[in-house]
Amino acid sequence: MKNKLHYTLLLCLCMLARMAHAQTTVTLSLNGEWEFADADDSVWRKATVPGTVHTDLLAHHLIPDPFVGMNEKAVQWVDKKDWIYRKSFEVAAALLAHDVIGLQLPELDTYADVYINDHLVLQSHNMFVGHEVNVKQWLHSGQNQLRIFFHSPVRYDMERFLKDSLIYPAGNDASDIPLSVYARKAPYHYGWDWGPRLVTSGISGGASLTAWNKTNISDVWLQQQGLTDKAATVRAAITLETVQAGKYTMQIESPDKLFTTVTVEKGLNAGLQTLELPFSIQRPKRWWPNGLGDPFLYKVKVSILDGKQLIAARMLNIGLRTVEVINAPDSLGESFYVKVNGQPVFMKGANYIPQDNFRPRITDERYQQLFKDMKESHFNMVRVWGGGAYEKDLFYELADQQGILVWQDFMFACTVYPSDTAFLANVKEELRYNITRLRNHASLALWCGNNEVAVAIKNWGWQSGYGYTDAQWKTLQQGYDILFKSLLPEQVKTMDPGRFYFHSSPISNWGSKQDFTKGDNHYWGVWHGMEWFEAFNTHVPRFMSEYGFQSFPDMHTIRRFAGKNDQDIYSPVMLSHQKSTNRGNAAINTYLQHYYKTPKDFASLIYVNQVLQAEGMRIAIEAHRRAMPYCMGTLYWQLNDCWPGPSWSGIDYYGRWKSLQYFVKKAFAPVIVSHVEAQDKLQTWVVSDVPQEQPLTLEMQLMDLEGKVLWERSITNIQPKAAKSQLLYEVPVSELLKGFDAQKVIFYSKVVKKDELLTRNVYYFAKASTMELPDPGIQTSVTTGADGTIAVKITAGKLARNVYLLLENDPKSQFSDNYFDLLPGETATVRVNSELTLQQVKEQLKVISLRDTFKN
Repeated sequence: MKNKLHYTLLLCLCMLARMAHAQTTVTLSLNGEWEFADADDSVWRKATVPGTVHTDLLAHHLIPDPFVGMNEKAVQWVDKKDWIYRKSFEVAAALLAHDVIGLQLPELDTYADVYINDHLVLQSHNMFVGHEVNVKQWLHSGQNQLRIFFHSPVRYDMERFLKDSLIYPAGNDASDIPLSVYARKAPYHYGWDWGPRLVTSGISGGASLTAWNKTNISDVWLQQQGLTDKAATVRAAITLETVQAGKYTMQIESPDKLFTTVTVEKGLNAGLQTLELPFSIQRPKRWWPNGLGDPFLYKVKVSILDGKQLIAARMLNIGLRTVEVINAPDSLGESFYVKVNGQPVFMKGANYIPQDNFRPRITDERYQQLFKDMKESHFNMVRVWGGGAYEKDLFYELADQQGILVWQDFMFACTVYPSDTAFLANVKEELRYNITRLRNHASLALWCGNNEVAVAIKNWGWQSGYGYTDAQWKTLQQGYDILFKSLLPEQVKTMDPGRFYFHSSPISNWGSKQDFTKGDNHYWGVWHGMEWFEAFNTHVPRFMSEYGFQSFPDMHTIRRFAGKNDQDIYSPVMLSHQKSTNRGNAAINTYLQHYYKTPKDFASLIYVNQVLQAEGMRIAIEAHRRAMPYCMGTLYWQLNDCWPGPSWSGIDYYGRWKSLQYFVKKAFAPVIVSHVEAQDKLQTWVVSDVPQEQPLTLEMQLMDLEGKVLWERSITNIQPKAAKSQLLYEVPVSELLKGFDAQKVIFYSKVVKKDELLTRNVYYFAKASTMELPDPGIQTSVTTGADGTIAVKITAGKLARNVYLLLENDPKSQFSDNYFDLLPGETATVRVNSELTLQQVKEQLKVISLRDTFKN
């Protein structure tokens, strides 16, 4: 009986081994609990993968939270040390029966030596390159060990710095010795003017083993070849890594049965090879950006079979569309605009930075929420800025799903770079990895070589500022051309032909009137140039790809990094979180004192600062949209934060909307009404992204602060055209006011479709600093709606400017609208997303308006 049992067990094990050998790829996750140690220490502690050294030290309370107080300075020692990570894991005999067992490391940060059972299997020198290496020969049945040695990025690159004869002009590197130029890792880790210097190391992309047999799909490129209303033709380029030569069947099918399955049998040789398999889709549905239609995605399954046995498969999405960037000389200068499916589209969005200095902490939920915020704010484009990092696959998948076009920078910003053979080879591998990884995405609109390097070479005074000799400066400029005008475009042309590439953003500077006629522009006259917000009305380029103004996050967020005694914008803690030079907070205060009265306390100052930022940016966005089709895009700086502190963001580190984001949502709406004073006349414009099937009506009123209507006009049968703006009414300001005090009246307008309000706007003839706002007599009621959500009704007897709602003890709360104006006698209903009960909301709700923040 015993021998029979042993025989049966042996037979089962053999069958399992054969089954394992026959099945598709098998993945063993190596994420979760690891150990780590200082390379100079013998103490091993628990670690978490994906993760970083900083977050593991933080979990053990070995460093203070660098986001709190002035702790950033206290953790600078971490990047000067080498660190070791290790993990023991079990390998079953069934896994070893596979032909190949690949160790997959999607992101190693950054200089790393990888060992399997003490065998060196990989050396990584680039955070932006994922790795897969066949480690089967070094594995054995039972316990195995994966060990990764991380070299200090500072010590590693210091050797390269000492061999060089010059200092690179990396002004945002928050160190006396700028080493970031040498490292192919996220530049913002070294500091920027909105974030801390936290130079990380770690297994930031996780780790796994993937086992497979015979042949495996290494890459699938679904290249759209043609698109008409009748049919779309797609070329599938399938790259296979084969270890067993033979005949295999390749199959492309639609899991949703939306196109005909294509099957072909091919003889494969051992090694890496790419096979092309065309297929077509009849009566295709097009992918459209947010606001213009459905971002429809076709599911495509690619399978490899040995006879009838499935041995490899990959599921992808494809969006069928055409995207063209038109950047060419025209009668007005040099155009820069995007056409989607043959239609010019005004781009609305922002510049995106990584959501955390410790990127492994960014959960899928945070990505999903951010894209929900973008869609709700009427974005159709987001720029992945060149000083951050190439984003994980989920980011681009969400962009595809939500209809958000991606302007993708390569990861170079604000400095010149080395151009030696080793550096260029490293970059070439980075390009290969990321271009092939991202090129299938319908959302990918364009590639940009770098952020601001070309304009800096011409205008930032680097040669004299850094004392470069003529020979050194010539070498640096030649290096720029090799990297951005040769290597990058050649790789894009080879691996993603047809996608627009330009070597640097912006194309034009902002110093002269002529600059605003050429391509895209980063206008920083407001903020860096200390020009007033009204300059946004006159400094309008063909495409605005950067502009902004700073604000602090709200009190909920400030309390998480600053104590009560730190609540002064010039306190050491508040200044330590201000990274825009030593004058950042002073600049905020200068603008605030120009446009508003002095706030009565710190909390009031924070509120007024957010309103200040929002009002200024509203002026800019409306100016850009009014200028259509001369101007065809507005991407403000910046969407989000990587840590808590003052910055140009509309959404803070904890995901809380600032006043700016509420204003953006309204200013980016498909149809807006906008006012501007020009040549002593008040102009009223209607701007639309979409053609209107039904005529609209524009209603305008001049009223005093208590609601008395002093003047009114109505214009009917308006039919705005897509991507166009219309000046519908203008009147001399003196004639309109007719002796009324400009400080005591407002101009109100709205656009309606039948009885539906599409958009509204309030224009103030005087700065808030000179207006005597009345007590609005705000009244509120809090109820539960039929859908279970909590609703707040707010009524104002007189004008209530910038009505602000806050739940004092609920930092996760979010209101459907905030910082809005209430007209005299008007009632608004705002919904609140909160974990509090109805009674708690009633008790904690705080409602103020601008008048409540003044000292007097």
